[in-house]
Amino acid sequence: MDAREAALLTLNACQRQGGWSDQILKKQLAAAGLDRRDGALATQLCFGVLQNLMLLDFYLSKFSNLPLKKMEGKVLQALRLGAYQMLFLDKIPHSAAVNRSVELTRTHCKNPRAPGMVNAILRNLERSLDRLPTIPQDDPVRYLSTLYSHPSWLVEELMLRLGLDETARLLAADNSRPPVTAMVNTGRITTEDLMAVLADQGVESERHPWLEGCLLLSRTGDLEGLKAFQDGLFYVQDPASRLAVMAAGPKAGMRVLDVCAAPGGKSFGAALTMEDRGEILSCDLHPHKKKLIQAGADRLGLRSVHPMTADGRVFRSEWEGAFDLVLVDAPCSGLGVIRKKPDIRYKDPAPLAGLPEVQRAILDNAQRYVKPGGVLLYSTCTILRRENKEVAASFLERHGNFRAEAFTLPGPAETARDGMLTLWPQIHGTDGFFICKLRKDGES
Repeated sequence: MDAREAALLTLNACQRQGGWSDQILKKQLAAAGLDRRDGALATQLCFGVLQNLMLLDFYLSKFSNLPLKKMEGKVLQALRLGAYQMLFLDKIPHSAAVNRSVELTRTHCKNPRAPGMVNAILRNLERSLDRLPTIPQDDPVRYLSTLYSHPSWLVEELMLRLGLDETARLLAADNSRPPVTAMVNTGRITTEDLMAVLADQGVESERHPWLEGCLLLSRTGDLEGLKAFQDGLFYVQDPASRLAVMAAGPKAGMRVLDVCAAPGGKSFGAALTMEDRGEILSCDLHPHKKKLIQAGADRLGLRSVHPMTADGRVFRSEWEGAFDLVLVDAPCSGLGVIRKKPDIRYKDPAPLAGLPEVQRAILDNAQRYVKPGGVLLYSTCTILRRENKEVAASFLERHGNFRAEAFTLPGPAETARDGMLTLWPQIHGTDGFFICKLRKDGES
């Protein structure tokens, strides 16, 4: 199995099973036993097709007599892979892209005529690369939706909030490749020493331009297989999540509750900020994630983190008024992490309508655990106002003993004077993320 076959099987499994591409690809790469180079190509092909799915289908439909929706799944994926390579990858010869797509079709598809059809469609596309069909621009929503492969409902919602130009910048950023960001385990190693250790292990790193203790990594290969990772010298986390912890302001000796903690990054960040002095109850609804958090804490050597299984909507009387800081990184639509999960944009939007109710229920329960004078930190990895500012505003209306508190963060993340801040990929270079700091009345 080569990189293209691994990508085809991953894409087909995603479409048939509805699973997340990163998880399916990880299993596929492990089963295929590809080396670092082929694994990187398979990842690029898989993610590239997903990032540009609607645009690829727009072009392919112009060169096919058979509607794409009537094609066998693996035939369509072979076409998409071939088209992506020709349209977006400069270093792969067009002939190689076409020929391998035809071979994959012959190997995996039932219809004996399918290889010939794939060859004809991709050859026609190749001959037209300098005069591709024009995307209609009479409807800005449909134009941006096709060009950047985002569903129309999301493009329309973003345009109402951001306008045409800024929406286009955001959609382009969603289709970019985010850097791998590593947070230094400052309890074990300095940033400078970690950079040297990584260099010895063949990994390139540079300091994050504005976030201390954060490195941008490249040429990582199997990141979890690195000795530096296994030795607990760093953990992977987007800067937005670290900024949320910084806004919360944990201090040594505090008692902290992380309500929706898995995989544990915010708990780990809080523990390091607290110099591992204090107590952090790191909770998640699903029992298997307790083991995931514990494994991370053990690897990093953090003794203050105590994983638990708990439902954020169910009140626990023993926790009432017991915590200096409560972190609520609520379940959300995840539309701020499209750069890392490109297929999340294609999920059915209907179930998203019920998320604000879940978020409000978790906040209403979590606020009971905050000490007088303590902090409740609400965050999400989405950019939808109804899951962010509207949830926070409705919370403040229901709980007059809380107030939004201003905070300042490093880099381009300006001061949040009203206690609320949205981070944007095209502006801050982070995940799309919302942070709201809420202070409870009284003195701790």
